[in-house]
Amino acid sequence: MAANCLLHRSSFDEEGKNSIKLVNLLAVVLSFLIWIHPDILWGQSKKIISIATAPTGGVWYSYGGVIANVLSKYLPGVQATAEATNGAVDNIKLVGSGRAELALMMADIGYDALIGRGSFKGKVPIRNLATLHVNYNYAVCLEGKGINSIRDLRGKRVSTSTPGSGAEVVALRVLEAYGIDPNKDIKRERLSAAESSGALKDGKIDAFFWNGGIPAAAITDLAATPGIKIKLIDQGDIVETIVKKYGPIYFKTLIPAKSYLGINYDAYTLGLCNLLICNPSMDENLAHGILKTLFDHKEELALGHAVGKDLKLENAVINSPLPYHPGAIRYFTEKGLKIVEAGYAK
Repeated sequence: MAANCLLHRSSFDEEGKNSIKLVNLLAVVLSFLIWIHPDILWGQSKKIISIATAPTGGVWYSYGGVIANVLSKYLPGVQATAEATNGAVDNIKLVGSGRAELALMMADIGYDALIGRGSFKGKVPIRNLATLHVNYNYAVCLEGKGINSIRDLRGKRVSTSTPGSGAEVVALRVLEAYGIDPNKDIKRERLSAAESSGALKDGKIDAFFWNGGIPAAAITDLAATPGIKIKLIDQGDIVETIVKKYGPIYFKTLIPAKSYLGINYDAYTLGLCNLLICNPSMDENLAHGILKTLFDHKEELALGHAVGKDLKLENAVINSPLPYHPGAIRYFTEKGLKIVEAGYAK
């Protein structure tokens, strides 16, 4: 009986020692994992970064998704998501209120927010991280409908883009420059790029405005529709008038021939820069890390969307009407670059 007890006790002691060794080993392994991946510590989650973009069908939404993927893939401790929005005005309000960490932004709307004019009742706290690429103002109609100039839109059914979008702001400024009152002289719709494309195709509108990069998915799809031949209305003659009123945020540029099926000519238009903005309160190291990640993997951005090819260090520090975030200043200074302010952001 005593022998059996001693045997059982010996077995128990051995099992206990093995259990202690296993626990110690697991503790060492867990400590090592936490050291190399601190986000796994008892469910500690990654920092969620929301990127405000635009309605689906436009360049911003697509490119925002590419940016989100690159940040999530390569920036440790970060999970980024691209959010569909109504556009630039809404994006600024989201970043200014802290409901989004990043946003794609047109320079003119950013400047309006900075000084508190236009769609903004007061100044909005925003900062630039980088100048990304050029936005082009589109005025799209169909061939054979008698529309050869913006002035021909008088009395027509025209979409000026979605409420709260930067595209709408530019469209209204263009119409104003041509002497057209959008509330009296046209039958106005306020549709997204995708909705406008469908409405033009179905004969529900005669033309639409949109503002974005090249190519734009909604316009590419429209141009490829059998039986449809699109036309880009030239706006180059009005740029100087708009610059005189709103400042050198805008410049004359062109949508090159062959950018879309059936467009065999250069269409001159209004251009402005796109910015990647954040709230001034963003952590400096996070802002620095975002830029480092994007520029370190710019080839992947370019593969994800054509406008990613325009992300260049030398262009990222020019033509911004907004002050740069301290994290951006540190990053570009490390790269030997000097930020050149546009001259009208105070």
